[in-house]
Amino acid sequence: MARVGREIIEAVALAAVVFLLLQTTVRNFKVDGSSMDPTLENGQYLLVNRLVYLNVDMDRLSKIVPFWSGEEDSSRHAIHAPKRGEIIVFEFPDKNPNNSRKDFVKRVVGLPGETIRMHAGEIFVNEEVLDEPYLLEKDRSNAQEITLGEGEYYVLGDNRDHSNDSRAWGVVPKGNVKGKVWMVYWPATRIQLIHILDKIPGFLWTSSPSSSGLGVKGIS
Repeated sequence: MARVGREIIEAVALAAVVFLLLQTTVRNFKVDGSSMDPTLENGQYLLVNRLVYLNVDMDRLSKIVPFWSGEEDSSRHAIHAPKRGEIIVFEFPDKNPNNSRKDFVKRVVGLPGETIRMHAGEIFVNEEVLDEPYLLEKDRSNAQEITLGEGEYYVLGDNRDHSNDSRAWGVVPKGNVKGKVWMVYWPATRIQLIHILDKIPGFLWTSSPSSSGLGVKGIS
């Protein structure tokens, strides 16, 4: 009887650990609207990797982990910072603290330190045209030139004609980034992976509407 009780306790403890681990590393997100068509569709449910962009305080870590010394750059990402072409979930950078918080999903097109502008639907990154194979069609919109500061990202929806994004309200600070979209898990008929394996050594992705192996091509 005591053995059965111990096994039940161990099973409950294991389930609690797994639950907490999932809560720390993964969250779900429901797409609201058509701004990311055709890559993501209205009503789809996503899994978002919260760990990949997590900021780790190296000074605090050095006080916990033996033989770990702090560095001048005392904060770094657990895996890597957001990259161009990745689809991210972030808290809308509303400057009015009285407004309710809302999370958005968009694609990263501009990185810290880069100069971004948009003319007739073409995105210029440091005066080079960005190749965007994930777009179904390009719009003819324009956006003023902006140079991104440290920890700032320029994000756009794939459905440019129906997207409220950096063209309208500016940059996303790194502190607002919640995570990287891993996969669509619902509806079941639309399950797809969104770069879930891109950090596994030796695994290469090919460009497709749902992936983002991006390059920058020179102006011809």
